Amino acid sequence: MMRRVLQPLWFFLALIFLIEAWLWDHLEPVVARIVAAIPLRAFKEWLAARIARLSPMLTLVVFVIPAILLFPLKLAGAWLLMHQYWISAFALIVFSKFLGVGVAAFIFDVTRPKLLQMNWFRKLYEFVLDIRRRAGELVAPVTARIKATMAMFRSNSSSRWMRLVQRLRHRAHSAR
Repeated sequence: MMRRVLQPLWFFLALIFLIEAWLWDHLEPVVARIVAAIPLRAFKEWLAARIARLSPMLTLVVFVIPAILLFPLKLAGAWLLMHQYWISAFALIVFSKFLGVGVAAFIFDVTRPKLLQMNWFRKLYEFVLDIRRRAGELVAPVTARIKATMAMFRSNSSSRWMRLVQRLRHRAHSAR
């Protein structure tokens, strides 16, 4: 009984985790392009040289610093929400999320070899990768159903229905 009650919660948590992973995967190339476009490549090499001299624990501090520096942006987003500045709050929260994931991807790329030298961090990293795999497996049937439904709406068998929807939308826009 309890498992049935908790299943939507686990699905929701898996979905959030996969969204985070998707952001990470898709922002890492964007950050790489930004690094290539502006002189961050030299900064990355400089940072990698400095990190090579650090112990793994100090490297962990370097990895955590950006999250600490971005925390005030999240507090500002919460303040905007509390004062009902919905659009500004949403924009700031989305901006801070993208910035945070992008910076974390950049810093993690530089610090990963040192961080993985710590046994507990390597185990945590492997655990997170395992959770990501399991979350993908949990969400995969729902994703497949959504894709199948979308394909059905795009197929020729539903083209009459789509033309009807388009006509109704056109009438609604022209009535204004």
